[in-house]
Amino acid sequence: MSFSGMVKKELSGHEDSARHCQIAEMAALLSGSGDLERDEEGRAFLVFHSENETVTRKCFTILKKTFNIEEAIFVRDVYRQKRGRVYLLRISPEHLTEICQAARLVPDEERRTLNVTDIALITRRQCCKRAFIRGAFLASGSISDPNKGYHFEIVCTEEERAEQLQKIICSFEIDARIVKRRNSYVVYVKEGAQIVDLLAVMGAGIALMDLENIRILKEMRNTVNRVVNCETANINKTVNAAVKQAEDIRLIERTVGFESLNEGLAEMAALRLQFPEATLKELGMMLSPQVGKSGVNHRLRKLSEIAQELRENEEELL
Repeated sequence: MSFSGMVKKELSGHEDSARHCQIAEMAALLSGSGDLERDEEGRAFLVFHSENETVTRKCFTILKKTFNIEEAIFVRDVYRQKRGRVYLLRISPEHLTEICQAARLVPDEERRTLNVTDIALITRRQCCKRAFIRGAFLASGSISDPNKGYHFEIVCTEEERAEQLQKIICSFEIDARIVKRRNSYVVYVKEGAQIVDLLAVMGAGIALMDLENIRILKEMRNTVNRVVNCETANINKTVNAAVKQAEDIRLIERTVGFESLNEGLAEMAALRLQFPEATLKELGMMLSPQVGKSGVNHRLRKLSEIAQELRENEEELL
């Protein structure tokens, strides 16, 4: 099962005891994945559809507890081309008006969908906002595998609905954004810590802990990689500097010899050739008397300047 499927399974088991929260969650579910159809007599009825069986059962449970209309609900699963198995929940025409009035839903005959007309009313409490976000995610949301990346999204068919959902999510200080994707509007969150907060808002505690554990491991790996890369860069820098110093010293030895240098520089040149991998501190401790890192660095710079002058003289002779 995918990480998104595990989150939906956990949220499907979350039950609100308050009727106002149940209505808010149901409004999000039905407006997100509900279709209007007509029977042989022309009466409108509602069909809730989902590729997730547990989400369909969640919608069934809310309708049963809130309206006690179990006898008017029929569940069946069908196969649709390219989508695989889809679970359908059919609500009879007799209860459509009752449900729409309670959830502030208005049928859109042209699009054959349900739209929430007074979202501020059904989400006036913080607990109802949480329930609405949870229902919207169960209906048309997904979350990527955190091992691969951080991405949370809920797909909306209408721009207005996407803006309403964005506003509710942002009320929890979560930076939700909207992007248009083909004929849909996607409300999304990309930052890992904010997705963790969003899971907490919806009530997915287990998924939250799983994601946090993955985030911690990834951050530890990134920290170790940064340290290793930094150490590697420092080692490369030191090695390259030592190689350049050795080249300069050999040039001096080959052309004018160490006897042309003063005692301090000659001693430094001999030590660098003898210990090419030694650090500045180690070289300074080998000198007699001992010299600090800055003193060693000064002598090596002086040797490099002498070597550069010798190179320039050779070029002039040519």
